Amino acid sequence: MYGLISFLAGLQNQFINFLRFAVFLVMVWIGGLKAFQYEADGIVPFVANSPVMSFFYSKKAPEYQQYKNPEGKTIQKNVDWHQVNGTYLFSYGLGTVIVGIGIGVLLGIWFPKIGLLSGVLTFGMSFVTLSFLMTTPETFVSNLGGDFPTPYFGFPYLSASGRLVIKDIIMLGSGLVIAADSAKRITLSINR
Repeated sequence: MYGLISFLAGLQNQFINFLRFAVFLVMVWIGGLKAFQYEADGIVPFVANSPVMSFFYSKKAPEYQQYKNPEGKTIQKNVDWHQVNGTYLFSYGLGTVIVGIGIGVLLGIWFPKIGLLSGVLTFGMSFVTLSFLMTTPETFVSNLGGDFPTPYFGFPYLSASGRLVIKDIIMLGSGLVIAADSAKRITLSINR
């Protein structure tokens, strides 16, 4: 048993690099999807309701609710509304930032200063994303009534959007681990 423990302890640096790769993959994939209409439409409730980000859009919440395109379907009047709203332009910019942070996280394997900055940015981005739990009504199950009323709505019952957002706590922790490891490597190189 001690041999397994020692073996795993000796792999810590490789595991942190695997974490860097995992964050890179998620960031580049999700950031890259921001170039597509369905993904841009999907982030509107989060951005429109955020006191930190809503200024990026020209229309105010909750107007967007009338112009939702279901995933896999495009309705031209909704696309037109999103173009006027600035939905697509903002999404392209956000996607570029996310991809850039992801690339920086991966580069942190070889360049600890870039890794430190990218780890801090990953933490900050995830912190903002987690704030959507408090600002976006769609993150909790709505009380839609029905023939058999259910007590399972509101806090703490996460909707699909809420379940998507809560997972960012893993990215938040990953950003801290990446930043701390990069800071440690910078400190070791200074003290040589």
